[in-house]
Amino acid sequence: MGITTQAAVVENGGAPFTLSDIRLDEPRPGEVLVKMAAAGLCHTDLGVASGALPFPLPGVLGHEGAGVVKAVGPGITRVSPGDHVLLSFTSCGDCRNCLDGHPAYCATWLQRNLIGGRRPDGTSTLSRDGEPVGGHFFGQSSFARHALVSERSLVKVDAEAAPATVAPLGCGVQTGVGAVWNVLAPRVGDTVVVLGVGAVGLSAVMAAALTPATTIIAVDRVAERLQLARDLGATHTVHAGETDTAEAVTDITGGQGADGIVETTGNVRVARTGTEVLAPRGTLVLVGAPPFGTDMALDVNGMLPGRHVVGLTLGDNETQTVLPALVRLVRDGRLPVHRLITQYAFEDIDQARQDMIAGMTIKPVLLF
Repeated sequence: MGITTQAAVVENGGAPFTLSDIRLDEPRPGEVLVKMAAAGLCHTDLGVASGALPFPLPGVLGHEGAGVVKAVGPGITRVSPGDHVLLSFTSCGDCRNCLDGHPAYCATWLQRNLIGGRRPDGTSTLSRDGEPVGGHFFGQSSFARHALVSERSLVKVDAEAAPATVAPLGCGVQTGVGAVWNVLAPRVGDTVVVLGVGAVGLSAVMAAALTPATTIIAVDRVAERLQLARDLGATHTVHAGETDTAEAVTDITGGQGADGIVETTGNVRVARTGTEVLAPRGTLVLVGAPPFGTDMALDVNGMLPGRHVVGLTLGDNETQTVLPALVRLVRDGRLPVHRLITQYAFEDIDQARQDMIAGMTIKPVLLF
């Protein structure tokens, strides 16, 4: 049977988000129906909407959702109707990496989250006028007033948590936080550099400020974002449009280089610069995603003094433990995510998209 709801549909690559009525399938085993309260808009959504990734269109995107459980499918025990939930990525739960506590590296992650558009068994969760619509995006497709969500995408959270503030935790915030806490793990006196201070980069800055790192350097080309980075914990800022990044980091660190770097821009020239200012045994975390097939040259001899380059997906977090902790930090004021957010009514989603592309907003959050 299912229900009819309103969703923001992307008809084809490069098309705007337009509101349309769609049909949600009935929850099956392992699925939950969620009434959406808020959803963050992320650069991954924009990349798929542009046609840069092979997600089936027309389709419904959205992967930073927050809402309330309305109904559960057979066998669901983790949540019940009325529970408040955050939505994040999904995973199989059975492969080696899932069982080892690293579901972001699930053996079937790409198909289940980013490019499949359907359930793992090939059936569709969404339809319009009897025709399948691309859905199941990150196990949720939360740019809709109701979402049919994979149980492994759900995390039950405190009902007092403001949906508009905690929705971005599902992707962008946990990615930046995990880059610092799970990969760099700064020690006393370390230097952390964040290349690009959009939503992910500023989340990394906030995370670094909660560690023993004593020098936190934010690099960007937008002065207003650099000032915000200072407000959120950066000890130094570098305007990449006015100053050579490598020279600035070398000068700030007294020639020692950075112990840890988070690269969020997806620009391989920026990433290469990061490798050049790593301290011996330092680590560069690649978070920003350039187009598929992009290569980056490395100075192999420069890497021999124990320097590391590590790729990262979604902060390498186990969501059931990390997201409730982040919610607590947000509520306690120790992770001021609200400083990144601009709120939009759901029906203004395409305006939010345009503002994000123009750099007028860091983290748009849609309210239903």
